[in-house]
Amino acid sequence: MSDEILLLSLSGLAERYRSGALSPVEVAGLHLDRLERLEPRLLAFQRIERAGALLQARLAEARWRAGAPLGLLDGAPMTIKDNVDMAGQPTRSGSTTTPDAPAAADAPVVARLREAGAVFLGKTTTPEFGWKGITDSTLRGGATRNPWNLDRSPGGSSGGGAAALAAGIGTVAFGNDGGGSIRIPAAFSGVFGIKPQFGRVPHYPLEGLFATTIAGGPLARSVADAAAALAVMAGPDTRDWHALPPPPAGWLDRLQPRLAGLRLAYAPALGGIAPDPAMAAAIGAAIAALRDAGATVTEVGPVFAPLRPRFEAYWKAGFASRLRQIPPARRDELDPGFRRLAEEGLAVGVEEILAGEVERARLHREVAALFEGHDLLLSAATPHAAPPADIAYHSQGYDRWADAVPYSVPFNLTGHPAASLPCGLTADGLPAGLQVVGPAYGERAVLEACAAMEQLFAFPARYPALLASLG
Repeated sequence: MSDEILLLSLSGLAERYRSGALSPVEVAGLHLDRLERLEPRLLAFQRIERAGALLQARLAEARWRAGAPLGLLDGAPMTIKDNVDMAGQPTRSGSTTTPDAPAAADAPVVARLREAGAVFLGKTTTPEFGWKGITDSTLRGGATRNPWNLDRSPGGSSGGGAAALAAGIGTVAFGNDGGGSIRIPAAFSGVFGIKPQFGRVPHYPLEGLFATTIAGGPLARSVADAAAALAVMAGPDTRDWHALPPPPAGWLDRLQPRLAGLRLAYAPALGGIAPDPAMAAAIGAAIAALRDAGATVTEVGPVFAPLRPRFEAYWKAGFASRLRQIPPARRDELDPGFRRLAEEGLAVGVEEILAGEVERARLHREVAALFEGHDLLLSAATPHAAPPADIAYHSQGYDRWADAVPYSVPFNLTGHPAASLPCGLTADGLPAGLQVVGPAYGERAVLEACAAMEQLFAFPARYPALLASLG
């Protein structure tokens, strides 16, 4: 019975809270118990907030009993990535070089979720400054593990939130995505994640070169839960000068699964990078299922030219801007991979950075041209399934541009909304994610198509290996 409760959707929780069959306090306690039981092997949390979560749950319980809940998220257990400010808690961003002083105020998304009655279980792990598509850090003391296979990574940089969800901890996780940091862990961990249009979810503080590539959004075990959370997360906040105008009330209400009439483009080698055979087989099976269901799917070419020669200097320059904020005496504490790239970025000049901005505009035109004749773009979310948890990122064995982010980072550079939806398992029993990209401001189209595909693919609802091994 406790497993059934832990996996309830937002609407399932609300129904039981309304009837009195369940209490937010009971649900929060079950999630916290599972968290504390699994965390020694999972390493998904930087901080666990048992006392704070139970206090929030008691307040939610009182509102439900009074017949005055704040909405669908009232009393729902959630997690927040530890590079986002939560008042009274430190924001460590996976680095020992960051201060452990508590944040003075909530970031916009935390404020909106708190106003909606969310119960925060804790802050989840991220690699140092979110720099890579796997999750490990010296601050946490090791690598976060994937519940489907403890030897594998859940991805990054929102890896802690994805691993927790896959292990049945939390109903929704908040992550952010500057190069695939929602979609990669969603794909590796067998959950759904959406990077909305850039600026849709306000964020503060956010500075530096990557301020215009990062978008915050939800990871969840269903499309409906992610949509409901995104509607709250997108609430306005004047602190973010990049934020889009507030969406109209009810902008994601009454989503309807939709495939009929859509013109779907499928890029089997997006950006000129082909997935490995196991991933190609899994994605190919998903595309075949779509066609068998009557969807119109047209295979297209790479859509855009290879990204590495266009953006590597730009990428390194962003890390250099962070490095400049760290006292030289403390740089030996940094992840060696991050430090090496950041130091290389110190030599990137203004002309190269401006050239990167020009390339971003060109890339946007290339992607926009595809949407003149198609409604959505499909590709693998990642070239491979989850890699070993201890793999050396951006190394000869796992290159950032070829193995980690080639399908995700282009849509950070252009700002387009993009999601990763579980679509099957590889021959090794690891999740495969299908990326669904929409035109500018097209989150609703992405979510409705994903809702239809979710029904079609019937992703296995079994527990991954961690839960089975612990009984």
